[in-house]
Amino acid sequence: MPNRRDPNAANRGASRTIHSLPEGLDGLPWELPRVFLGLDGTPATPQGAATWILPVPYEATTSWGSGARLGPRAIIEASRYVELFDHELGRDPSTGGVYTFPALELTRGDAAHAMAELEDACARVLDAASGRRVIMLGGEHAISSPAIAAHARRSPDRMSVLQFDAHLDLRETHDGSAHSHACAMARVVDRVDLVTVGARGISGEEWRVANRRDNVTVITAEEVARDDAWMDQAMAALGDPVYITFDIDFFDPSLVPSTGTPEPGGGQWYPALALLRRVFTERRVVGADVVELAPIPGMTAPDFLVARLVYKMIGYWS
Repeated sequence: MPNRRDPNAANRGASRTIHSLPEGLDGLPWELPRVFLGLDGTPATPQGAATWILPVPYEATTSWGSGARLGPRAIIEASRYVELFDHELGRDPSTGGVYTFPALELTRGDAAHAMAELEDACARVLDAASGRRVIMLGGEHAISSPAIAAHARRSPDRMSVLQFDAHLDLRETHDGSAHSHACAMARVVDRVDLVTVGARGISGEEWRVANRRDNVTVITAEEVARDDAWMDQAMAALGDPVYITFDIDFFDPSLVPSTGTPEPGGGQWYPALALLRRVFTERRVVGADVVELAPIPGMTAPDFLVARLVYKMIGYWS
């Protein structure tokens, strides 16, 4: 793999600069850093990177399977084995640099306080980013609403949210919490236009909310499977700018079984990429998150798929 150093090559660490090492210890054959893509040197610093990765391993309102708190770490670990050259784009998007923050640990036991804490953190990260691309890795889907709110506050124009998801997440409350992963879009739908693709696990409450709102467009998994018209429908409903939230249970469980609330049927890899590429090409994307990977020990293919998905987003964005 091109982002793996040959363990038998002479002077394999000679060109590496790891900023956290004591003086004089650069150049030794250290392993790749445990950061997105395993990048090191200037391209992996906050100043030298065009993309910032913000891991938020928050999990507090799981309604079935657990483990989303382990998602960011699994995505980052798998990303160290992603091929850096993207043949679809004909280039290596990693040359723009990717900086990975330490994981952001939110308050436990008080979901409302944790979400307020995260919204403040997102606002401060965006201020510091100065126009750099920021992708948040979750964690459960509840973390998306504070990030969306932070972006919406900064936008002079009404923002659209493109939600890849098996669920609408439009419940007003779930299991007694207004800040459940099942309520993520309900917390922001008053301030953004919402376009959800791939939905197939929908409550009656959510269906009624979606149908009575002019600012919500739902494209079900059945519509996605029927023909390609859904993609034009999604693009027509999206304004500018756009925030992308990608719950990986959008995918068919045969591709990604590693999630807390899997639903039969669902999205496929290449159609998802086709829509993403159009959105990044035809709209101004201001932020993104990828959430709800709950790694299964010994099953690394889904981790790698999600890592590749994040890297494709970086490539399309750049």
